[in-house]
Amino acid sequence: MTSTFPSISISTDRLVLRPFDMADVPAYIEMMNDEAVVASTDAPHPYTQTDAERWVRRIAPAERTHGHGIVLAVTEFLTQRLVGSVRLLNTDWRTRSTEVRYITAPWARGEGYATEAVLAVAEWLFRDQTFERIELRTSADNTSAQQVAQKLGCISEGVLRNARIARTRTDNGTDGGWTDIRTDLIVWGLLPEDLEGVAEQLAGAGGYGPYDDWTR
Repeated sequence: MTSTFPSISISTDRLVLRPFDMADVPAYIEMMNDEAVVASTDAPHPYTQTDAERWVRRIAPAERTHGHGIVLAVTEFLTQRLVGSVRLLNTDWRTRSTEVRYITAPWARGEGYATEAVLAVAEWLFRDQTFERIELRTSADNTSAQQVAQKLGCISEGVLRNARIARTRTDNGTDGGWTDIRTDLIVWGLLPEDLEGVAEQLAGAGGYGPYDDWTR
């Protein structure tokens, strides 16, 4: 029998993580067409209105209902604007493990939102969903993603050589073209015990404290 995550909303001091809705479409299109996002994801490019509507209406909800994982829009608590997304995928219900991927919108970078959002999801997974492992995979040249993993207390477990196809600008970038390149992936693991004290450490560094506010 396939297991599924509940439809969930998770709140922190600064963020609300919730299912995507149609009001997110304009900001989501802008975020997905950002150059850094294009380079690090395999989403269609250019990312169109049709792509965004298909994502919100069909693809993202199906990730949860089919038992693969869950997709959450990351929004600011005060302004309610979209600032990113967190996605759980490749979920193994027998071993209680899953992979997490995250995107931060260009207008929200440098605020620590990715770390805060993934931390909130990890707390929920370990405490409420009794999961035992979260895995992150970061491209070898994506230092920002690696910093998020380190702040969360993830342990670097090895390198998958030549394991991912990323994108880079063509030599004559004036035409807006992209070409595929291969890259290594660093594998990070996070277990419940790795997360102990992380929220308090971040709060002590002037970040954000622990929280346990999630509702179905």
